[in-house]
Amino acid sequence: MKLSARNVLPGTVTEVTKGQTTAHVKIALPGGAVVTASITNEAVDALALKVGDEASAIIKASDVIIGKA
Repeated sequence: MKLSARNVLPGTVTEVTKGQTTAHVKIALPGGAVVTASITNEAVDALALKVGDEASAIIKASDVIIGKA
């Protein structure tokens, strides 16, 4: 698969929590960081995502916002 996104973060699925229409999928990255994505339940089913699967968080954004307290 080729992607235009440059931020591809491979890791392991650690949690899949389905709601009424969307699911939260947590991917643990090497080094210990965890990325959480909100995707449709349909996408979870189509990808057959489950805990332990190798998957990638693919991030493509036009803006990044940083805040500091």
